[in-house]
Amino acid sequence: MFSRTGWLSFRTIARTLALVALTSSVAGCGHSEEEWQKEIDKYNRAVAAHQATQGKLAQAQKELDSTKMRVQALEEELQKAGYDISKLNKDVESRSSQINQLSSTLEEREKALKEYQARAAELQRIKERFEQLRNKLNELTKVGLAVEIRRNRMIISLPGDVLFASGQDRLTDPGKDILSKVAKVIKNEPGLVSRFYQVTGHTDNKPLKGGVFGDNWGLSLMRARQVLLYMIDPTDKGGNMPLDRWSAAGFGETDPIATNDTDDGRQKNRRCEIMVVPSAEEMLDLAKIAQ
Repeated sequence: MFSRTGWLSFRTIARTLALVALTSSVAGCGHSEEEWQKEIDKYNRAVAAHQATQGKLAQAQKELDSTKMRVQALEEELQKAGYDISKLNKDVESRSSQINQLSSTLEEREKALKEYQARAAELQRIKERFEQLRNKLNELTKVGLAVEIRRNRMIISLPGDVLFASGQDRLTDPGKDILSKVAKVIKNEPGLVSRFYQVTGHTDNKPLKGGVFGDNWGLSLMRARQVLLYMIDPTDKGGNMPLDRWSAAGFGETDPIATNDTDDGRQKNRRCEIMVVPSAEEMLDLAKIAQ
């Protein structure tokens, strides 16, 4: 086996022998010195072109490695923020395997680099959009409300036990006060008031026995409806939100955020949420990033 220095020396000797052989061949064939020199120049140009290509290959690989690290960092940041990119895994792994094979030529390596750069740029745009939206809703954290990303959605979580008395769907006065603060934050920001929202109701897993609601589905839906009606109420007693941009849904006990095995967990699950509905631009299939 050759060391790196030995290999370079071997290559130098090989080239020298090739030149000697070429010289002997040219001379033996009766070529002129001018023709001999042209052959030498042609050989030197080929060597220079090869060295230039190797340099470009090395630079492309360096940029590719750097971009891969950037993509990984962005994915980790989005995951920590609550953005679910698990659906990317299968497609990304498949695509990465293909990209890793594109390394034999400069053209293939540059193609791989462009694909990773495009993916990094798309992830960056997603990250910036969510950060901008979170910053606009940041005022709500000052009044004690949680604003988080869950399942690729920005969520404003409202404590159900503050909004409603146990088993009831009539808003309490403290609940109305909280909703008024939410409405004020949204109305004061043009970028928020123009968005679409859905109010969702949630319960713990304790069965609801009888009553006007029938079951947890009924209770969660009617609570979401009451929040919706307050938010779109155009009078001074309501939130005065745009009627055509708000909707409601009930999830019953099917979407818990904590365990139902403890009182504290069940309390957290009894809640209403206001979901900022993603715009068409934000409803991205992240798998396309790897295509």
